[in-house]
This record gives sequence, C-alpha cells and structure tokens, in this order.
Amino acid sequence: MQYTNLGRTGLKVSRLCLGTMNFGPHTSEADSFKIMDQALESGINFFDTANVYGWKLGEGITEQIVGRWLKQDGRREKIVLATKCYGKMGEGVNDRGLSAYHIRRACEESLKRMQTDHIDLYQMHHVDRSTPWEEIWQAMEQLVHKGKILYVGSSNFDAIDIVQAQYEAKNRNFMGLVSEQSLYNLRARMVELEMIPACRRLGLGLIPWSPLDGGLLGGVLEKSEKVRSNEEAIQKSIEKHRDQIERYEDLCKKIHEKPADVALAWLHKNQVVTAPIIGPRTMEQLQGSFRALDIELDDNIMQQLDDIWPGPGGHAPEAYAW
Repeated sequence: MQYTNLGRTGLKVSRLCLGTMNFGPHTSEADSFKIMDQALESGINFFDTANVYGWKLGEGITEQIVGRWLKQDGRREKIVLATKCYGKMGEGVNDRGLSAYHIRRACEESLKRMQTDHIDLYQMHHVDRSTPWEEIWQAMEQLVHKGKILYVGSSNFDAIDIVQAQYEAKNRNFMGLVSEQSLYNLRARMVELEMIPACRRLGLGLIPWSPLDGGLLGGVLEKSEKVRSNEEAIQKSIEKHRDQIERYEDLCKKIHEKPADVALAWLHKNQVVTAPIIGPRTMEQLQGSFRALDIELDDNIMQQLDDIWPGPGGHAPEAYAW
C-alpha cells in the first residue's frame, strides 16, 4: 500500500479510501466485515462513511455496521475514520444542516453508532449557506477541544465555499478545512476549473467520490451481467457516451489494463488527490482496486485519455475567458 499526507496535515492515509456507502443497502453485514477485514490487512487505513448512509431516515445503518466492526480486537486505532454530517436525520426542523445545534447532536449520535470516542475526519456533507461560518467554526472548535473530532473536511462544496471557510477559520486562528470530497473522475472533470486550484493553494487534499462514474469507467461494455442499481439511468448514460466508452475500453485493452484500474490510476496522477473513494460491494471488487497503485500512465497515454475524456480546458479564468 502507498500512503500520503491528508492535505497539509501530518496525517498519513492510504492512497485508496474505503467507502462504505454500500454496507447495509447492497452488502450484508457479514460481507461488509470481510471487506473491511481485507482492506485493513491490505494496508488501507482510510475508511469513509456518513450518518445518512443506509437509506433509513435517522438510523445510520452503515455507521452501525462500521461500529460493530470497530468494536473487535482494538482495530479502531489502526484506521483513520471519516464520517459526515449535514443530511436529514429526523423530521424535526433542526434535524439537518450545519447549525451548531445540529453539528453537536449529529456528532454525538455518530460516535454512539460507531462505538468510538472520536472521529478523525469530520466532514460537512454539503455547504449550508443559511448558517454563518462563525457559528459552524465555533461548533467545530468545541468538538476539537473536547477531543471528539481531530480534523474537519468538506464535501460537495464549491471553490468559493472553501475559500470563505478558510478565510473565516484563519480569523479565528483555527486550522479549518484539511480536505474536500468532490465528484471527480475521467468524465466528470469540472472541479479542475476552480476546486483543484483552490485546494492546491489552500493545502486541502482532494478525495474524489464516484471515481468510476457509477460504473461507466469500469469496463461496462465488456461486462455481461446486468447493472444492479439505477439500471435504466446507467443504460441511458452508456448510450449517450457509447463512442467515448468504446474508445476508452479499447485503449485499456491496448495497454493490457482494466478500465477501472486505469480510471483510478489517472486520478493518482493529480498531486492534489489524496485518495479516491472505492466503494466495493464484493471482495472481488475490493481486491481489483489494488492494481491501480502500480500502473504508470505515461504522457502519451495521458494525452489519449484527455482526447477521449476532455476536461474543461484548464483552470479558471483562462478556461472560460479565452
């Protein structure tokens, strides 16, 4: 396994982050335990979850599964545990968002579900423009001072959100954000316009979610089995991008690598990327991800990938001003 610093921190995390969103809805608890066991044995020390995962309002089913796994054999201190708050966790008017009221309560409930006394990376799942940053940072500072969280990250923010967040944090002599979790893959590259330059300038590690674009970059044309979730939507995407997908899979065949591995290796070429989130449903999918760490994509292959999956044309403002 390869490791890198989480953003500008001294914390070392694996170059692959184990996403747990499928645990519960698509993967049984027993199989989830096996996947987490194998991930840990293989050197993955970065686990990501969220209080809303599990798809039953307020129950935090996925966090509960992670918590029961963590309870075994003192393995808690072997991983960097990340979770999130913001999402709707009840029917009350304050059961969502980033108010100090909800942040405190959400943190306490996540700690209880995961049977731990601290969260290593506490991420805001979405920006809350109705709550001032002075309130958000005061709530996070209190959690840090109490030892309940160590670092703060964001997810699904835009560049101006993290710039404003860091400006307000600096005024409070608080470390602020250390990471941003964004949609980023070969096909979805809009974050290259502003988010990636902002993360580079401010010292945030980028944690891409959906690195295989919901399976479109995972060799979808050569797989004979039916897509099990969102099948109709994925089939529409396949038809919309069929030409690009065919060219992509042909290129992968020429270099004798699997499409999923190439997609992950491409993300690792960007120095701002800390670790893409892999969300295996099965042990086979988990084990297949490790190959990406050994793939070296030369300039010629990178250019061919750009030709197939063009980005936004550079960074802002040049990319849209000229």
